Amino acid sequence: MESNKEKRESIFKSMGFRSFIAAVICILVGLLIGFIVLLIIKPSGAGKAIETILKNFLTRNSPALRMKGFGNTLVKTAPLILCSLSILFAYKAGLFNIGAAGQYVIGAGAALYCALGLNLPWYACLIAAVLAGALLGSISGALKAYCNVNEVISCIMLNWISLYTVNSVLKDFCPVGYKDTFTLVSRNKSALLPTLGLNKLFGNDSVTIAIPIAIIAAVIIWIILSKTKFGYEIKATGFNKNAARYAGMREKQNIILTMLIAGALAGLAAALMFLTGFMEWDINQSNVPSMGFNGIAAAFLGGLHPIGAIFSSYFIQHITDGGSSLDTRLYPVQIADLISAIIIYLCGFVLYLKLKMSINKKMPRDKRGDPVPEPVKAVKKGGEA
Repeated sequence: MESNKEKRESIFKSMGFRSFIAAVICILVGLLIGFIVLLIIKPSGAGKAIETILKNFLTRNSPALRMKGFGNTLVKTAPLILCSLSILFAYKAGLFNIGAAGQYVIGAGAALYCALGLNLPWYACLIAAVLAGALLGSISGALKAYCNVNEVISCIMLNWISLYTVNSVLKDFCPVGYKDTFTLVSRNKSALLPTLGLNKLFGNDSVTIAIPIAIIAAVIIWIILSKTKFGYEIKATGFNKNAARYAGMREKQNIILTMLIAGALAGLAAALMFLTGFMEWDINQSNVPSMGFNGIAAAFLGGLHPIGAIFSSYFIQHITDGGSSLDTRLYPVQIADLISAIIIYLCGFVLYLKLKMSINKKMPRDKRGDPVPEPVKAVKKGGEA
């Protein structure tokens, strides 16, 4: 039998443990640098300021206000989880889906057009957002698979095409003289996501089934990647698409399908934001919403694991909302954004930290530093998965 000492050593050697430690280091360093900046601005209030950022809604005066603030953070966490899932799912296939931002935009446009223009119920709007995001993602996937167009380039171009297309389409659904679209409450209440009593629990009408949907989606993605043949083929394609093709896998179809699913997740993220009634679309915005880009940070901070993405997404949104509670007479609210940006930057070193903490140096690794799974090694040796 395996001794307790061997079990402990196996835990320390695991990729999950190293990913967790790397993420904790990124968070601590980001908070430390943020605290140093606060000290430089005004030393006397730096301690209270960093405490405010970390506490977020816990600084509110009453339990009711704290629950409402907690609900607001959860409302924005749900779409962030979906965007991080979009990023990590594509990354598992060796693709960098920076187009999650554009897929999020096109999903928002589809959902709001169905809600405000066609007066469809919430589930139809949800499906429309998923299909729109999937279509946009599949375009980048097809260009990558059949024309060898770098997905980063095609995604960036589609991001801006999506933004100005949605701005143009939704301008007909704005009150005269306003830049935001009509509220769903005033135009089509049936397009609002059901609350199932969560609004009463949090004292916040924006808290809906978006939160459980996001968590369920993360579990489903984890099952697909770790428990299914399709998930194995996705990861094998990411490790080495030529070896995957040699083993009989359809690497081109897998690339397209991966980007299609990634786009669908980002489109769903937009629906989970705009169908809550929490915010409206600004038709004058000239920048792609940051939600898709924040998903990159959440994905890597979560160790590129679907379950880890849940916790990393909440953390990033928690400190972002905490920054809005700072005393603006002393500190700019952008301090929280600075901390998030530092953590995002440090996420680029997560791979380096994982490699440095790797104990088993003989384990074969792919070009990204992840260990090659046993089935892939078996394919190389004996031709059987």
